[in-house]
Amino acid sequence: MERISGANNWKLVIRREAEQVTILQALTCDSRAALPEELFGLPVTVLGDHALTSNRTPPEGEAVLVTCGIPPEDGWDNRSLTELKLPDSLRRVENYALFNCTGLKTLILQDTAAHWGGGSLMNCRALDTFRITCTGQEGVLLAYLCDELIRELDVTLYRRDGTTARLIFPSYTEEHEENIPHHQFDFRISGGGYAYHHCFYEKKFSLKDYDDLWKPFLGVGHDPAGALRLAWRRLICPVELTHEAEEQYLAYIRAHAEALAHWLLAEGDASGLRALLHKTAWDSAGLSALSEEARRQGKTELMAILMEERHRNAPAGLQKSFDL
Repeated sequence: MERISGANNWKLVIRREAEQVTILQALTCDSRAALPEELFGLPVTVLGDHALTSNRTPPEGEAVLVTCGIPPEDGWDNRSLTELKLPDSLRRVENYALFNCTGLKTLILQDTAAHWGGGSLMNCRALDTFRITCTGQEGVLLAYLCDELIRELDVTLYRRDGTTARLIFPSYTEEHEENIPHHQFDFRISGGGYAYHHCFYEKKFSLKDYDDLWKPFLGVGHDPAGALRLAWRRLICPVELTHEAEEQYLAYIRAHAEALAHWLLAEGDASGLRALLHKTAWDSAGLSALSEEARRQGKTELMAILMEERHRNAPAGLQKSFDL
């Protein structure tokens, strides 16, 4: 097994070709790991069938150990892997490439990985967060991800013009119910997220089309907490956000400000809490309750922000003054 230096620990089986490398198997013991962009001077362009599936017979190929130090002896089964960065050079993800990566939550990639084989994300039960570097092909990738995963997806798009969009694609459910008398299955879809997961025309993505789904979404069964996250993401990263859409999101935020504040406290999001306090009105009792909650959670930075806001909003007559 050839050994090379890298930022993470990987046991790879690869196939070298004239101008590219295919990763046939990739096993890591790390929780956060990035697959190499190139190996032996060649770009990594293909992630092969079942590449990250553990407990399978190693395929035939060239064995390579990538390590950032002394590699551990155990744990090379991808079970600890929660965050994976795919190479920007990647162009193809083959069948069942990430099959059974059950702990994987976050996938970081570029939208040039346009081909995804069947079952590429099967049994990735925790995967719901995507950070995508855009080159103009993000619609193709998003259409695939949203079609494969019906759960709520948290997507960050780093766009070519330097702007960043943060989006929530709400969840929905699919049910197959057996209709015994007619010997058939009835297929039912419920939840307002279906339209968001299928808002791609010819595999292109439009932020305006995305925002236009908001009012219909509120009119059907939906998760209020998910709606809050969606509205908040659009407000804090308002890429191509029209005034009309902004007002609609703001109205929802202001009607559910307390629930959003508790979520931001739980997330430890200091900048988000400051922004919420700026966009919404709070009385002394509400700020006091939030301050107490921050104290119970041990979030001292957030408690300081809330106390500062209480002091700023205090009537002038209640502020102490001293004359010498």
